[in-house]
Amino acid sequence: MNAIWLQTTALGALAAIRRGEVTAEELMRQTLAAIAAHDPRVLAFTSLIGEHAAVRAASSAAGSSANPVTPLLGGLPIGLKDIIDTTELPTAYGSALHPLVPARVDAALVGVIERAGGVVVGKTATTEFAFLNPAPTRNPAAWDRTPGGSSAGSAAAVAAGLLPWAVGSQTGGSTIRPASYCGVVGFKPTFGQLPINGFKPFSWSLDTAGLFARTVGDVAWLGQALSPSLQVIERMIPKPWVVGVPVSYPWADCSPSAALAIETASRIWASAGATIKPIELPAMVAELFEAHGVIQGWEAARALRPEMQRNAQGLSSILRDYLVESETVTDEAYATAQALTQRCRPALADWFKSQCDVWLTPSAPDEAPLGLGSTGSSNFNRVWTLFGNPCVSVPGLRGVSGAPMGLQVIGPPGADGLTLQAAQSLESALASASASAS
Repeated sequence: MNAIWLQTTALGALAAIRRGEVTAEELMRQTLAAIAAHDPRVLAFTSLIGEHAAVRAASSAAGSSANPVTPLLGGLPIGLKDIIDTTELPTAYGSALHPLVPARVDAALVGVIERAGGVVVGKTATTEFAFLNPAPTRNPAAWDRTPGGSSAGSAAAVAAGLLPWAVGSQTGGSTIRPASYCGVVGFKPTFGQLPINGFKPFSWSLDTAGLFARTVGDVAWLGQALSPSLQVIERMIPKPWVVGVPVSYPWADCSPSAALAIETASRIWASAGATIKPIELPAMVAELFEAHGVIQGWEAARALRPEMQRNAQGLSSILRDYLVESETVTDEAYATAQALTQRCRPALADWFKSQCDVWLTPSAPDEAPLGLGSTGSSNFNRVWTLFGNPCVSVPGLRGVSGAPMGLQVIGPPGADGLTLQAAQSLESALASASASAS
């Protein structure tokens, strides 16, 4: 069974449903067959609903003759990261500490998805409590490399063509980074645009829902269906983009792959009409990078304290050691980091708007690391997660070793529609350049 979502986009499938060429029920059956055929190698899923229930839900969600208006998501399947509570499927949080039983109440986002006509077909693998201990998931775009973390299953399921859409989360870089590694689109909306009630918390000031798809248009459609204020790309007016590209970063130098991706994307986007503007990041960014670590550590030590008290030895050493170290973050340090963030947020937003429309940075420090022992680094994502900026990882380029290397388009907080439109402009430019070169 072919992976059908490699052959069509979500928007293409919705159009085919409207034309009567295929039904949501048929697409659901094909999806489940493809998962059964391919997921034993990918290992993207931790649990799935049964075929009968999935097909019935697709039929109900897609509308009927009595209700001919097809909901935005049209009965198409969606995967949820296994830190999100569901009543139909168990939630394990990537750990063996919790019993494999369904939650008593769905996470709020489940209701939002169902209301928009989406069907949750399965839970996707995550790292342990969405930290660094790797999931067993493989990277369909580079089998010898990590798919990243912590939304590994969601990114890999989309990359393998097993789903049109998947939901993850981001506390540091757990949407943008695996999207880059797996060669798909990852979208982290402005903080608060999507509800996270019913997500297992790691750091409540930072945890943000993230979305995956194969194209910017697909991820924008999903985002608008779940949060109408995000806007659909087709409703926006194209514009000549002013794109800020940082000349250096306080946390790390660009790897050869990251530098090549930025240089290539800048040249191609400029050829398509964008103005590429080298910028110096403000000094506050270095302080905010450190503040992210303080805030995450202080909150994680409290969010996972029940697990530490109940069975600390049942946690991986990497998580247990992190939580022990995080207990040393003082209340004063946490308060100072939060105050710095609040003080800098309007200043950075104003500085951003005075410089350009969006920023362009690497989505990750490099191509995905070889092997499955590391999920990579979130250095290029943490500050934007702390500030709540909308970010889109756009695929289409490769690093010096030939593995995917994503480009991160960053917009001002609240400007999700603008950021998605800019990401689509970059995606289109990269696609045109690739077609011309072939």
